[in-house]
Amino acid sequence: MNNTPENNPRTSLMEKLEQELKLQENKRDIKKAIFGTIKNLIVIAAVIVLITNLLISVMIVSRSSMNPVLQDGDIAVAVRWLGVKPGDTVAFYYNNIIQLKRVIAKEGDWVDIKEDGTVYVNNNMLSEPYVKEKSLGECDIELPYQVPVGSVFVMGDQRRTSVDSRLQEIGPVKKENIVGKVIIRLWPLSRIGTVK
Repeated sequence: MNNTPENNPRTSLMEKLEQELKLQENKRDIKKAIFGTIKNLIVIAAVIVLITNLLISVMIVSRSSMNPVLQDGDIAVAVRWLGVKPGDTVAFYYNNIIQLKRVIAKEGDWVDIKEDGTVYVNNNMLSEPYVKEKSLGECDIELPYQVPVGSVFVMGDQRRTSVDSRLQEIGPVKKENIVGKVIIRLWPLSRIGTVK
């Protein structure tokens, strides 16, 4: 009987055991890679959730008083912790609903609105190229009006119909109620771009 390594039953058994051992090691490596990938995906998802909850808000615009800058159905992004200044569009909470309006004046500023809708801040007429039709709109505050500390005065670009700081019901927006500065429109794709 020929006792070459190929015909030796012990050698054949050893080769099979080595192959099985390599197969088991490969399975362990695959499991380790799968669990590592799943762990990484969970960490990435957690970071995304933290970022979206702490840094940015994505919102769908509805019934916008900021037309044409932001229209019904647009998707926009607001970033928290960016300083807001007059001229910026901000998202803020009013009655647990996010509203979008333009900052007209900051704390301490005096706002005056004439019958024709011309807006003055600290006796300086505002240049408002974003407003298509000036209007005093609904206004039940006493003008001129001084913006209280810790607040901003906001108005929609659709002055005739916007419900904003000109009404005592809403009044000036406290800074802690500001969700963020609206910086970009993501949808529709034909109008993607920065919000001014």
